[in-house]
Amino acid sequence: MQLKRAAAFLVALLPAAAGAGVLPEDRADLMWHYYDGGGVTIDGPSLLVRKKFAEKYAVSASYYMDMVSSASIDVVTTASPYTEERTQYGVGFEYLRGKVTYAASFSNSRENDYEANTASFSIAQDMFGDLTTVALLFSLGKDDVTRRGDPVFADEIDRRIYGVDVTQVATRSLVLGFSYEAIAEEGFLNNPYRQVRFVDPDAALGYSYEFERYPRTRTGNAFALRARWYLPYRAALQGDYRFYNDTWDIRSHTAEVSYTHPLDQRLTLDVHYRYYTQDAAEFYSDLFPRANFQNFLARDKELASLTSHTLGFGLAWEFRAPKMGFFDRTTLNLKYDRIEFEYGDFRDLRATGVAPGTEPLYAFGANVVRLFVSGWF
Repeated sequence: MQLKRAAAFLVALLPAAAGAGVLPEDRADLMWHYYDGGGVTIDGPSLLVRKKFAEKYAVSASYYMDMVSSASIDVVTTASPYTEERTQYGVGFEYLRGKVTYAASFSNSRENDYEANTASFSIAQDMFGDLTTVALLFSLGKDDVTRRGDPVFADEIDRRIYGVDVTQVATRSLVLGFSYEAIAEEGFLNNPYRQVRFVDPDAALGYSYEFERYPRTRTGNAFALRARWYLPYRAALQGDYRFYNDTWDIRSHTAEVSYTHPLDQRLTLDVHYRYYTQDAAEFYSDLFPRANFQNFLARDKELASLTSHTLGFGLAWEFRAPKMGFFDRTTLNLKYDRIEFEYGDFRDLRATGVAPGTEPLYAFGANVVRLFVSGWF
């Protein structure tokens, strides 16, 4: 749920990320996405359409669906596998006045035990001879949390993001960028189904379970740097770095490098590598010494210390769509990522015959595929 919650919130911010001075081109994107890893399979379609009017106004609409089948390690050790479906709808509006772009968007995401509503706003302006673009961003989220099989349980989450983004054209071939985000969350921030384990000599396994308890507030800060170097033969080299920390004592570093190269006039190849590492939350433990050991308890592997490596590629082929002359140009795109996750303090409870707390550390690999068609009109 937490991963989907974050994805829904970020998708709502996409219209606000457009640069000032020029509105996005009219286009439509139809995509199928697929994720398979750690006992979780997620797949489904998505659609995005953008259209501008009088070179001053632009509207967009999006649809996104996830079909989830989960038998993850969290599920198989404490509950039964499940399937569910999430749908998300979004709309956006942009207005260009001189060198200033105003943007607003709204999205609604629903699943059987969670509903997220997100509104975002931004203002971006070109300055200093159009070599610098400064954007101010704000997003507000309101989520409703329920629990399957429990008609009494209901709670909420309020989320706010304040951001600033600066893009600078340094030379004819080099573009630099910096961004900062302040993130504030308040409400029921944990998963209503997840449990922690604690030492219990009287239990058959040597441990028992109790429900997680999280703080009801969380504040985080994120800083990011990026560079785009355009090479003379239509290729490009990109580098990104992001640092994040929050009041739960989580600190993370993300570094990514990618290279884009045209194979011919119609086919383009992209290869990229991403490294991610984070520290565990201060109230996280794989095995607590006893029940109710402290005020806040977590065993969500997303709050554990972890490292991931992502290696991927993308292919984009530009072609003429038969019987679709209303498109000026179209592309067929395939993107694939292989992600390897390694946890520093989350253990695999499927291991048998070992003492609690000595199980092997958990690790898994995931495959991510995105296949989509884009058309400009």
